[in-house]
Amino acid sequence: MSSLIRTGISLEKELLEKFDRLIKQKGYQNRSEAIRDLVRDHFVQEEVASNREVVGTLTLVYDHHQPKLSEQLIEAQHDYTGQVLATTHVHLDHRNCLEVIILKGRGTDVKAFSDRLLSLRGVKHGKLVLTSTAK
Repeated sequence: MSSLIRTGISLEKELLEKFDRLIKQKGYQNRSEAIRDLVRDHFVQEEVASNREVVGTLTLVYDHHQPKLSEQLIEAQHDYTGQVLATTHVHLDHRNCLEVIILKGRGTDVKAFSDRLLSLRGVKHGKLVLTSTAK
């Protein structure tokens, strides 16, 4: 940031006390940095909602013994060529795998791709986390 501007806000005592506990729990050095992160997060969510280019990670835990699931996951990633930047695959145990897919694309496209994979039979849990490309 090129310059900082001071501003003040008013909060109810109970809300500020909760916020201060959160700041301490998360390890922020001060309220200003925590508020800056909240504001940044809001603008990232706006980028996603306005269908701008975003990056994200899709984390999946799935049963690799589920018939055809591995093939469906690979096929979907090939259909999304150019927007799947990288994939990491980890064997959790004899039956379960963890896959992390790094994505880049328009917010709605990334969400649609993620929903496609999350809805496959054999996917036990998954989560998409989106952020800004910082452009």
